[in-house]
Amino acid sequence: MKQDIVFIMLIVAIVIIAVLVAVIGYLLMRFRSAEQNKNIIQTKFTELENKVDSLQLESLESRLNPHLFKNVLNSIQSHAYQTYFALDKLANVLDYILYEARNRFVTPQEEIEFALNLIEINKIKVSPLFELKVKSKIDEEDPLFTQRLLAPLISIDLIENAFKHADLQSADAFISIVFEFKDSTFSLTVSNKISGKAPLRKEKSGIGAETLEQRLKLIYKNHYRLDRFTEEDVFIAHLKINLLEHKAQMLTAR
Repeated sequence: MKQDIVFIMLIVAIVIIAVLVAVIGYLLMRFRSAEQNKNIIQTKFTELENKVDSLQLESLESRLNPHLFKNVLNSIQSHAYQTYFALDKLANVLDYILYEARNRFVTPQEEIEFALNLIEINKIKVSPLFELKVKSKIDEEDPLFTQRLLAPLISIDLIENAFKHADLQSADAFISIVFEFKDSTFSLTVSNKISGKAPLRKEKSGIGAETLEQRLKLIYKNHYRLDRFTEEDVFIAHLKINLLEHKAQMLTAR
């Protein structure tokens, strides 16, 4: 009798252990499946987020390029006597827009060269007495200077805005543009004496400023700083992008 009870208890214990093992195994499988599903969902979410960002950028850039192109043509058309020189610079600008600007990123070297060509085109609008200062403080030995980390056309708005709001025919007005690249950081400082004349209001104006803000937030997150302020009658805009931090973020996201 005692042997039968012991045998039954042993069977019950074995069954209980088997059930526990089965339950634990099932729970482990569910846990692993949940973890896999979580990873799959996170991956899909990241992919969709990147696609949304890309679509937003494509939409923004599709508005930006025609806007820039129209400004350039208007500048050349209003100063026919300098057409040959302007067209030479325009060819460089268009090459950049049609080919390089299609890339998600360009090198700081390419963007600065493009901006300098754009400035040369805008110079035909100014009076010979107008003071236009353009400086470049570039560390060409910095390895990131020739790496594709800078969003194309990122310098347009600040430069175009200065030419738009300065009195280009006034002898005491000025525009100052300074490009800097050091410590893997791209900087652009643009300042201009504010014109006493109100700028002409055009339909759909302000696209450039809105686009710049949105692109910086989408691409560089917390690795940039954009300041715009006025000191007496001088408007100053300063853009700073830490490309080293941005590159580290890109590598981490892979």
